[in-house]
Amino acid sequence: MRNSNGQSMYLDLSPDHKTDNTQNVLKVNRQLLPSQAELIDMIMFEGATELSKSLKLIHDLALYHSDVGINEVEKSALFSLKILMENFERIAREV
Repeated sequence: MRNSNGQSMYLDLSPDHKTDNTQNVLKVNRQLLPSQAELIDMIMFEGATELSKSLKLIHDLALYHSDVGINEVEKSALFSLKILMENFERIAREV
């Protein structure tokens, strides 16, 4: 999807384009919303590594140690949790 000036609204997360895209997004969005800044502060205060470990524990408990059947909605939620966990791990590596 493109915004009004023709730029893509989505990031290409491949390593080759990560830095360029991040810098472009920061140029377009120079200010974070207060809720976004609060989330980043919370992540940095709690520690991205600790949050990642907590999410991994929840993910693994739900997926591997539960007797409850998992349908498509739960699979999608677990996948979203995994994406969040991986991003916390990436933040921890970059800090």
